Amino acid sequence: MAVSGFVPGAAPGVLAKPVVTLSQGEAGKGGEITVKGSGWRSGALLMLLICGESSPATGVLGGTNSCANADGRAVTTDAKGAFSRKLAVAEPPKPCPCVVHVATVTGQQASVDAEFKVAGHPVAPLPAPAPNAGRLAVTDRTVRLEGSGTLLTWFGAPQTRRVVLQLGNLGSAPVTDPLFQVGTSHGVFAPVWEERQWRGTLAPGKQAEVALDVQLPAGAHGDYLVSVKYGTKVLAAQPWGVDRPWGVVLFWVLLGIVVPAGIFRIGMAVVDRVRPDALPVRGRPAPTGPGRTPRQSARHRTVRPREQPQGPEGPPTAGQGRPGPALSEAEAEAPTAVLPLPWFTPDSTPAPPPAPAPPAFPHKDPPARRGPQPPPAPYDPPSPHAQVSAPEPHENTNPPTSRGNS
Repeated sequence: MAVSGFVPGAAPGVLAKPVVTLSQGEAGKGGEITVKGSGWRSGALLMLLICGESSPATGVLGGTNSCANADGRAVTTDAKGAFSRKLAVAEPPKPCPCVVHVATVTGQQASVDAEFKVAGHPVAPLPAPAPNAGRLAVTDRTVRLEGSGTLLTWFGAPQTRRVVLQLGNLGSAPVTDPLFQVGTSHGVFAPVWEERQWRGTLAPGKQAEVALDVQLPAGAHGDYLVSVKYGTKVLAAQPWGVDRPWGVVLFWVLLGIVVPAGIFRIGMAVVDRVRPDALPVRGRPAPTGPGRTPRQSARHRTVRPREQPQGPEGPPTAGQGRPGPALSEAEAEAPTAVLPLPWFTPDSTPAPPPAPAPPAFPHKDPPARRGPQPPPAPYDPPSPHAQVSAPEPHENTNPPTSRGNS
């Protein structure tokens, strides 16, 4: 069975080249047939569907809503415009008569319907065509989309436009409240048709501007094609480039910046809460306030200043050294250092470096005594915590001579 079709837009009476051939004219659900075609554009993407409530003369009356879309197949023609594809037999949502509908997906619209019978599927007469159906035609090829996006569409709300076209009544009877189908397709996908009714009456030989609403799903962006169909005839098609919802992109970028920053701030607040307090300055009491708890105060140990050791004969004399400046009562009672526990304890603090050796002044040493000299005493470095006092004044041990004291 070979069926040829017409290309929409071609001159009447000129036979188009697309041809479709079926391996079987009848098959039951679950079967498989082979669909072959020739005369199509080279490299064209075609869709193959089994549709109900259709015939080669009237086409698919209900559009793709009358077809078994889930079991459809796609095929690409070769360099010669031919193809061969197996198609699973499925029951369409509408009763027969049925056809195998082959149509282009992109580019110039072309379709062919080959008669086919689904065994065991209900059969019903075709619905009566609408009055003066197919008598409307586009008188002006200029088709435009009116409308613009809003702030909500910038954040992913559905895009809405109005497709406006100029139509004329070529019949002999008026057309009242015609029902159109507006379809939107994206890429290689088939159009999704929605019914739109135009309110008004178009007298024979008259023209009118028809505006129909079209809406895309939320978040849609990219290149779309808006088509207007009346009956089985596609009247016009207009491309529509939809911008990306940049508000959604901006939201995710800000979310990726604000959330890590908030986590960082929370972490720093926790660290500031649990880490030990800084050492206070000498003479200044440790900081207190509502943020200090008894537990935090107990974690610190107060080190009192070491008392100055006294010799066996009492406090140091004027010759032994002068005491440092007297401390006030507030300074004497104030802690000199606060060592946090358990990180540091007085026993684990580093020891101070050893005291340097006292300087030697040879020109000031007393004259050496005659006779054997005792060996010099070994140098014993002072303890790190011992207080170094001024050396005692040297006492003259030489006995007086006849010439006087030396």
